[in-house]
Amino acid sequence: MTMGTQFVPQEAEEIMSTPELNAGVKSAPLRSMLFVPGDSERKLEKSISSPADALILDLEDAVAPSRTHIARGMVLEYLKSRPDRSRQKLWVRINPLTTPAALLDLMVVAGAPDGLMLPKVFSAQDVTKLSHFLDALEVREGVPQGSIRIMPVATETPAALFTLGGYAGCSPRLAGLTWGAEDIAAALGASTNRRPNGEYDTVYQLARALCLTGAVAADVQPIDTIWSNFSDPTGLEADSQFARRSGFTGKIAIHPNQVEIINQAFSPSAEEVVWSQRVVDVFASNPGLGTVGLEGKMLDMPHLKQAQRILELAARFPQ
Repeated sequence: MTMGTQFVPQEAEEIMSTPELNAGVKSAPLRSMLFVPGDSERKLEKSISSPADALILDLEDAVAPSRTHIARGMVLEYLKSRPDRSRQKLWVRINPLTTPAALLDLMVVAGAPDGLMLPKVFSAQDVTKLSHFLDALEVREGVPQGSIRIMPVATETPAALFTLGGYAGCSPRLAGLTWGAEDIAAALGASTNRRPNGEYDTVYQLARALCLTGAVAADVQPIDTIWSNFSDPTGLEADSQFARRSGFTGKIAIHPNQVEIINQAFSPSAEEVVWSQRVVDVFASNPGLGTVGLEGKMLDMPHLKQAQRILELAARFPQ
């Protein structure tokens, strides 16, 4: 049974056949990204067995400045020892471009990381600048051109909050945007980033929302920030589910025990898959209609688009 207003058949067919609907996410989304200190041989070795979709080998906050030079060498060796990234991507968080350490960190390009996380940016210009560096370094190191992606932590400076709508087109290397609540709180002189009830205060809710909308506007993946209390799996689960409902497609982990919870939260449930398949099927059974009815619900093109995305995600990450 169908109900509702009909589109012109040709218009509906064009919508249903657009690359945006049929191609889904341009590249496999990263549900979970696990931070690993770049100077810890034990943690680097242990992370190989992690179910995280990507590791972030850290050269910034997780490493003492006196050991950064050691971490660089260890991260480069680790990258070279793991050329097969089919199961797990390897990213590196470098130091901010405003520091001398950043250029030294780029020695890791020789290990062909899948991407670089760029902290404490001010605007999309920082991504463009890093992209230019990578253009030259990939040639020098014999790394495939354009293969190293970039993800800025786009809310860690006060100025950055005013520029989150400007990332579209800044670089084809841009893979996503993520955000952080700790560094911006320090920059603002705040003693905490949360209200007494545990919710983020207004400015940090704003940062989260702007990161999400900025990423979608730039057509890249929105990645939610960390859940800092690694001994609170219930809180992590609730926070991850909230982030997914809001539109985020992945989240950063700071402890190995957080990864499975995050993966579960950002993978479609069996119920979602069944419903999404029914949505796709009902539209396929009614070609030319832009609005259909299913179990008393009115469905239109946004519902179809969401259903197709869920089915593609389920195919990539089967339960």
